[in-house]
Amino acid sequence: MKIVIVGAGGRLGSALMREYRERFDVTGVNRAHVDLSNLDEMREKLRAKNFDVLINAAAFTNVDLCETQRDQAFLINAEAPRVLAEICRNKNAKLIHFSTDYVFDGEKRRPYVESDSANPISVYGESKRAGEQLILQTEDQPASRLEGSRLDQSAGSPGSFDLGSSAVAAPDAEGAARLRRARRHLVVRVSWVFGPDRPSFIDGIIKRAQKNEKVDAIADKFSTPTYTLDIAEMLPRFFEPDVEGGILHFASAGECSWQEYAQWALDCCQRFGVSVKARTVGALKLKDMKNWIARRPAYSVLSSAKYTGLTGASPRTWRDAVADYIRRSYLRK
Repeated sequence: MKIVIVGAGGRLGSALMREYRERFDVTGVNRAHVDLSNLDEMREKLRAKNFDVLINAAAFTNVDLCETQRDQAFLINAEAPRVLAEICRNKNAKLIHFSTDYVFDGEKRRPYVESDSANPISVYGESKRAGEQLILQTEDQPASRLEGSRLDQSAGSPGSFDLGSSAVAAPDAEGAARLRRARRHLVVRVSWVFGPDRPSFIDGIIKRAQKNEKVDAIADKFSTPTYTLDIAEMLPRFFEPDVEGGILHFASAGECSWQEYAQWALDCCQRFGVSVKARTVGALKLKDMKNWIARRPAYSVLSSAKYTGLTGASPRTWRDAVADYIRRSYLRK
């Protein structure tokens, strides 16, 4: 099986490259190879490649910067994925695209399932949700219509899409059901992704704890840390073209606040003999984050029940995943 990974130099993409290079025929594409903000260049370079699966692990993920660079956020997080979906459709290939828990507003206070309505409260979340919609919408539209498809933000609404002027009749109920059955593109929502290839929250906490006797973290924001290694291990189950696509949540089991996450990381460091000065993590509140520009959902835990139902496998707990990461990554240092 031939696989192209877009964003191969990032935290998740690097992990996928490492885990798959011995198992599949894998080509990595990073920012130096393809600029996702240049749609014409992206079309030209990716159309020239031969692949069965394209994995998009690239995104504009700076949540605060997205607020001031809205056009760029939508270009990379929405328009570029639409073009990737078109390319894959025309090649009869499968697109696997990563999205985020930030498509939700955090008001539910129970784990979000795939059928829950998205309601992003930041430009980052809006752009990622628009990317999801455009990918799935692209697959549901005839190829002749796709070439003129684009995202219309003229009214300031991220959910408003201009599909061009071609008159194409909407499918009837039977046709719509057939499209749903045939859908192959997969959108995987993940949360609080960490791994050895790019620093994340957990690495920042450990670094601060090695230098300072006091560290703090937010105690009233909840989600689930998810290890890039676990994502890499689960994903091949969905590579085959006849495996149903759509939206899928994948995150470690359980939930925690950033403070609980940080405290467990320090507990693991002490258990494994990783030197840290700080032993406990103080509590901060979301309202204390005066320097933040974008709003963040206070609760964005993703339910992996659908994944478990499809595969018969359950993700390990976030505590086990974090302990494994620290053992693998910090005992060598």
